[in-house]
Amino acid sequence: MEHHGVNKEQYLAWKKLIPYLYDWFANHNLTWPSLSCRWGPVLDESPLSRRQQLYLSEQTDGSVPNKLLVVTAEVARPRVAAAEHITGWTEHAKSPHISPPSAVIYHPGEVNRLRELPSHPHLVATHTDSPLVFLWDVASQPRRSSAEPAGAGPPPPSLPDLTLSGHAADAPFALAASSAAPRLASGGKDAQVLVWDLGGAACLRGAGGPGADPGAASSAPPALAPTLRLLGSTDTVEDVAWLPGSDALLASVGDDRSLRGWDCRAGGAAYVVAAAHGAHDIHALDWSGGRPELVATGAADGSVRVWDVRRLSAGAPLLHLAHHAAAAACLEWSPAAAGALASGGEDGLLCLWDVEASGQAGAGEHQDAKRPRSAVPPQLVFQHAGHRSPVVDFQWNPADPWTLLSVSDDVGEQSGGGTLQLWRVSDLITRPEEEVLAELEYHRDYIISGSEADLKPMPRGSPGSRPGTAVPDLALKQESTPA
Repeated sequence: MEHHGVNKEQYLAWKKLIPYLYDWFANHNLTWPSLSCRWGPVLDESPLSRRQQLYLSEQTDGSVPNKLLVVTAEVARPRVAAAEHITGWTEHAKSPHISPPSAVIYHPGEVNRLRELPSHPHLVATHTDSPLVFLWDVASQPRRSSAEPAGAGPPPPSLPDLTLSGHAADAPFALAASSAAPRLASGGKDAQVLVWDLGGAACLRGAGGPGADPGAASSAPPALAPTLRLLGSTDTVEDVAWLPGSDALLASVGDDRSLRGWDCRAGGAAYVVAAAHGAHDIHALDWSGGRPELVATGAADGSVRVWDVRRLSAGAPLLHLAHHAAAAACLEWSPAAAGALASGGEDGLLCLWDVEASGQAGAGEHQDAKRPRSAVPPQLVFQHAGHRSPVVDFQWNPADPWTLLSVSDDVGEQSGGGTLQLWRVSDLITRPEEEVLAELEYHRDYIISGSEADLKPMPRGSPGSRPGTAVPDLALKQESTPA
């Protein structure tokens, strides 16, 4: 079945190429759709893998509670997984690499977006269809059952550790946490961007949560009013992003089609780019940490634009990246590779871009976002086509370069629910070309013959060697790849 422009033939072709495109891949079917996913802290590491927490939302039909889930993923280290380990899965199965939930929170309303606080990774903020933002200490929240609750009527929702008030209308999506300080920013349908300072909150001081009885009539979480209101947008604010490493510089986009930069120290707009994507609403935004002069935006027509905030007077983007065939719903710069940008679309694709790549194709303000797919922009490094439905959220792994977590909403597909995928791009794609060619030449005899007698150990410490062994992963993958 095709959905929102997702191409079935493209998906089947992608599936055959998994051993060649990915160093590691895991597919996990979700019973209910998830609209947001995030990496949590690393729990422990071994020579072959690391265990890392994941935060997921669970959007139900109302017959059971909406949930915020904490699970643990076992992430293979680079050049460890053989081909049969990353291809032996089906779309309807649970992944053995994903644990059952270790913590379950019954959320008041569906979770549209969740964001962890980088300085306090056990604290997670959530947006729902209400004017409120909720803050949860997932380490101390009372545990609820992940099974369907029995008895008459739905159980009461869990109590957040802190409620952030201030919006005059629903604030469903725009949410960001500063990496420099415990500060949250939110945008809503009231056209406001609000900022809260959380430094004095009890949950940050380790004072505990709101109590163990979410059904108690007298229970009420503490509330916090915003520190700052940023006014100027004229329609719904769809996304907000902090400059990494800053608790003062912030950007926002929305249905007024503008890109706005804010300076919280001055309490107002630092710049405004009107009609940043022409006549199209802007859905997504992110600010680069590796190149802090760059901001990326994604719009309803599928276009992705990169802006140099030092040169906005002309009103033209630095780059116009056209590949998505439907709305660009989410964006994120890589925390490890300067110039690496990822975009997730309603066409089911997750594209990885190198904005520093040479060439003019893909640049220019007026380029058609629906141009033929054969005209691949030179900045397009990789296309993840593993989702059969719109990509609704993703994140680069802060602890593991070129490893991502992505989720799609599969309602309407035969599988229903959602699909969670964890994947690492093969370093034969991301490493410098001269390194890759040198490695392939080193193993030339083995590649041609497939004979163990021609397999040479990689020099220890070389770019293609695996930690703790002299045997190249290339051999493991070729041994298990069918002829």
